Formats: sequence, structure tokens, C-alpha cells
Amino acid sequence: MVEARHLSISILLLFFILKSASTMETLEGLKHALKPIRIVPKEGDEKGMVVKRHDQEDHQPLSPMACLFHEPDCNLYVIAMIGSKTRIDPDVVKANLVHSLLKHPRFFSLQVMEEEKGGEMKWVPTKVNLEKHVIVPDMCSDMETSSDKYVEDYICNLTKTTLDFSKPLWDLHLLNVKTSDAEAVAVFRIHHSLGDGTSLMSLLLACTRKASDPTALPSVPMMKKPKSSAGSGKWWKAFRLVWNTIIDVLMVIATVLFLKDRDTPLRGPPNVGSTGRRIIHRTISLEDVVMIKNAMSTTVNDVMVGITQAGLSRYLNRRYAEGKKNKGATEKKNNLPKNLSIRATHFINIRPSAGIHTLAEMMEKGSEAKWGNWIGYVLLPLSIALRDNPLDYIQKAKEAMDRKKASLEALYIHSMAKSIPNLFGTKTGSVLCLKVPSRTTIWFSNVVGPQEEIAFFGHPIAYIAPSCFGQPNALMIHVVSYVDKMNIILSVDESTVPDPHQLFDDLEESFNLIKNVVMARD
Repeated sequence: MVEARHLSISILLLFFILKSASTMETLEGLKHALKPIRIVPKEGDEKGMVVKRHDQEDHQPLSPMACLFHEPDCNLYVIAMIGSKTRIDPDVVKANLVHSLLKHPRFFSLQVMEEEKGGEMKWVPTKVNLEKHVIVPDMCSDMETSSDKYVEDYICNLTKTTLDFSKPLWDLHLLNVKTSDAEAVAVFRIHHSLGDGTSLMSLLLACTRKASDPTALPSVPMMKKPKSSAGSGKWWKAFRLVWNTIIDVLMVIATVLFLKDRDTPLRGPPNVGSTGRRIIHRTISLEDVVMIKNAMSTTVNDVMVGITQAGLSRYLNRRYAEGKKNKGATEKKNNLPKNLSIRATHFINIRPSAGIHTLAEMMEKGSEAKWGNWIGYVLLPLSIALRDNPLDYIQKAKEAMDRKKASLEALYIHSMAKSIPNLFGTKTGSVLCLKVPSRTTIWFSNVVGPQEEIAFFGHPIAYIAPSCFGQPNALMIHVVSYVDKMNIILSVDESTVPDPHQLFDDLEESFNLIKNVVMARD
């Protein structure tokens, strides 16, 4: 197994050696992504925004993965919407941030380019002025649009701007406006270089407590390790793992070279990563999702992938029907092209979560927890077709995900994303992390949330809805659980997906059809 894995790694390394950019091109790319920041040799001003004096040895370099998220075509941000059941008190939030979030080094550090060291990026601690990080806009009493639309437009406008690199790369917007599912909304905007979704979710939850017990941290279900096989089954499993990994790595190389999804109404233009995003969310019953999971003997993630396949099939059939109206096409007919090839970049957490309790201890006592962008991805083929039996979408998703579980594809990609920038520069490393996902149609991510209701600095939470913007794809789908709900979040480029609420209707209708079939059968 080890020899086969090393052979596949060597093949990909050889390709990137041939394709790698020069050192000067790498440096120039970084200069365009991040402007140098001069370190001021004094303690700080009255606003607390001047960098403190620190020895150079104290400045930690950015990881290769963090640098990749500054590439011009993948300047990626995480955005998390938190619905509150009560109005949010800004003073309470600011007072608590000092003793929680600001205990983490990434949230009180600048990202500084040191030109005298070849453009190396380092974390440099600084003073944080919360008044510049916590924004509380004035809520107009005479809104021309509904409050839901106001919040939606506000977030959309946020995705059209970037954070100021002269301060730590995060901010928090407190919108005290009543929506259909919350009394107020808090919006975190965090640059992806600070950490991946699992780390940021764990850190966010470490800032919360159970609504029923203000002193207790929330609990998140842990993944169970699969039982190891014995005898001949163990050898067959090892052989299958090696074989699948080789095939998957060859598919990644082919995607880098020439293989890409065909053009469909969901494929965005080449510069789609720099456009603003419409980010919306909708809630379905987690209990119903678990019911389907148990009936199909699969996982929650498989069920959500199956619902995604079913909803996208309905949506694309409608879009193709609109383009064929002059030929008598209707939504009830099958208007999908034959052999429709659509893949999802499915992001995988390749290490156990840092843990809420570990992060809480880190913020309170200054201990260290595993942090950063420890993510890989798999190229997941989606089954897009109109099927008579809605359960076929779940079965197809299970087959595809079982195949990916018996592969080291995600671990391999993460290893390459870390090692190639060190060997050949960030520019070359971005080919693997950017070019491959950009040649798929959608991005998909699943994050496990808390099992009980929680409160954010005393404010009871109604929902949690994380997403991203800046990605080189027109559509990204996140799913996150919270208590008895499953929240689905869409991040779309509106020029490509002009009707995201209709896409949500198709996803929800597909979910209801699958649920009804399961209930009727069982």
C-alpha cells in the first residue's frame, strides 16, 4: 500500500515539476495578493491598531495552505450567519470577545509580508480595536424591503468587499432586525487563511454555552471509527484502498491537464471567484433526515448528497426546458442532456476536530490546540437524471461516497497542497488547490453542529448558517446540523443562478418526495 501511494505521489510531483512557475512569478503573485505592511517599532497608539514590538523569532510564518487562500483567483472567505432569539447587545458581545475569541493568536495577528526575506508571510501580533471589528449598522425603521431581504442584501454586499489587511482578518456585524426565523442576526466574516470550517466552527462553539446550563460547553457528536476487518477481508480492503487511490489520483491529474465538467446552467464564467454572492439558507427536519438514513442504512452525509442530486436534477431540467420552449419543451418532460457530467468538490476534514473543550481551554488558559486548514477534498461524480424512484438518488449517493471512503484521495490532495508550495512555490501549489476544484461544477461541505440549544454570550441561538465566498465556482452548498434541524446554505453567483430560491424549492420538494416514499414503504 505504501509503495503504491508513493508511486502515485511521485507521478503527481513529476507533473508539477514540469508545470511549476518560476520563483519570481510566485513572489510577484504573492505581492499582488498581499501588500507589504511595515512593522512600526513602537508600542501602539491610542486606537490600539499599531503593531506591538516583538522579536522576529516570535513571528510565526503562514502555512502553505494559508498562503494559497490569498491567491488572486481564490481569495476565500468564510461567512457565518447566526440567528439570535433575542436582540443582540453589542456591549455584551464586545466585552466577551476580549476573553474568548481574542485569546486566539490568529484573531489578534496581522499577516505581514517581509520583503527582505523573499516575500515570506508571517503572523505578527497587534493590538485590536474592537470598534473597528464589531460593526453595528443603523437599522432603518422604514425599510423599503422586507427584513429578510434586507439581511440577505446586506450579506450580499459584504461579499463584494474584502477585509483591510492593516488589521486582523475578521469582523462581526450585528444586525438587530427581526426576520422570519430570528430576532437578530450576527454575521461573522473571516478570511479562510485563519482556519478551516471545522476549526472555525469549533472555535465559535467554544464561545458559546448550553442554553440550559450557562456554565457548560455544547456537545457535538463524534464520528465513530469503522471496525477493522480481519483475515482475507482485511487484505481485500487494503488492496481496494490502494487501487481506488491510484485511480482517484490519476483522475486528479487528468483534471489538472484537460478534464473538466461540461458547460451547464450551473457553470460560471472564468472570473466567477471575484463576483459577489447571494447567500441564503433554509431549514429542514434533522429527524426526517435521520429517518431516511436509518431506512436506507447509510449516513446523514449520504442522504444530503442524495437530496442535492435530486434537487439539482429538477432544477437543471427546468432550466433546460426554458431554453427549449420554442421546441415545445415543458418541465414535465425530460430535458436533460444525455451523459450529463457534473462533479462536486466535496471537502473533507482529514483530522479529528480540535474539539470544543480543547479550544475553550486554549482561550481560557493559553494552551495550544491543533489549528489551521486541515482539509482535503474528493472529486465526487453526481448522478443527475430524472428517476422514477426518488430513493435511487440516495442509493447512488451511498455508492459514490462508499467508493470515496475506500480511498486516500483527500489525504493525498492535502499532502500535496502542503508539500508542493514548500518545494516549488505558492503559485504552483495553487494549481492543485484551485485549478482542480474550479473544473468541477459545485462545492459541497457538511459540518456537524451542536446537539442542544446554545447561547452566544447569553443570546440564545435560533440557527447557524456558515458558507463561503471567493471560490472559483458559481454554486456552493453547505449543510450544518443544529439541535433537531438541518440547515442548507447556498452561496451562488447570481449571474449564473439567478433564481436561488427556486433551487431551494427544488431541493425541498426532492427531500419531501424521498421522505414520503420512505414513510410509505416503512
